[in-house]
Amino acid sequence: MKSVALRATLINILGNTLLFCLKLWVALLSGSVALLSDAFNSLTDIISAIAVFICVRISGKEADEGHPFGHSRAEPIAAIIIAILAGILGFEIIRESVGRLISGGEVVVSPLVIAVPIITVATKLLMFLYFKSVGRRVKSPAIAASSVDSFCDVFAAIAALIGILGVYFGYPFLDPLAGFLISLWIIYTGYSIGVKNIDYLMGKSPGPELISEIEKAALEVEGVVGTNTVRAHYVGHYIHVELHVEVLKDIPTLESHELCVAVEESLERIEAVGKAFIHIDPV
Repeated sequence: MKSVALRATLINILGNTLLFCLKLWVALLSGSVALLSDAFNSLTDIISAIAVFICVRISGKEADEGHPFGHSRAEPIAAIIIAILAGILGFEIIRESVGRLISGGEVVVSPLVIAVPIITVATKLLMFLYFKSVGRRVKSPAIAASSVDSFCDVFAAIAALIGILGVYFGYPFLDPLAGFLISLWIIYTGYSIGVKNIDYLMGKSPGPELISEIEKAALEVEGVVGTNTVRAHYVGHYIHVELHVEVLKDIPTLESHELCVAVEESLERIEAVGKAFIHIDPV
């Protein structure tokens, strides 16, 4: 799974680098602020992809003496880096777009200028589908964030295309207006990614559905007669669970220990659960 995640991050870096070079070259030739905004969007994607690559490598390391529960918190850190960079970029594009709306500026529209956002839409749709699939398969919040980012880039490219076509048909104000709308979308995307991954780092509890699934898995173990205390929180993108299970008070100590191990194994078979801590309550 680690090799699949690393390959996805390398594809992310390469794809965004190629798009950035293409967009920047054509934006400088044409003078389009919408296309230039989209180029800088790709630049932040490159920086974010590099951060994701580093954090995926770190999170894939085995637990050690200094990190007994592994390194899974590294991936939400990468996603938060993406969110911060998106916010910075968004406000910078707003500044440039408002300046162009006020002062104006000439944009040279050619078939190449129109083709670039179309190429971007097609490329980013493919990247979105690929990263979404990989993110679900390897349970990686950083790669999942990259899939969301790629999907948002599709709309940014469409906005850039609308702005360029607006110039072509005699509405030059649409180019900086498109840049302004792209910036708002980028800021919103960064905010959404940041909020979700801050919850991972802050140890937020999972939803009631998962708590119910945990209790059900414990009760399915033969010899468990009930549960009482259930505590669960995120450690990175995995969940650690503390559960008190009730067993008959007159069973031998060895049997109660075996029940404890069986419940632990049952809970850790739940995909989202990284570690389970079981306490036996005799009743």
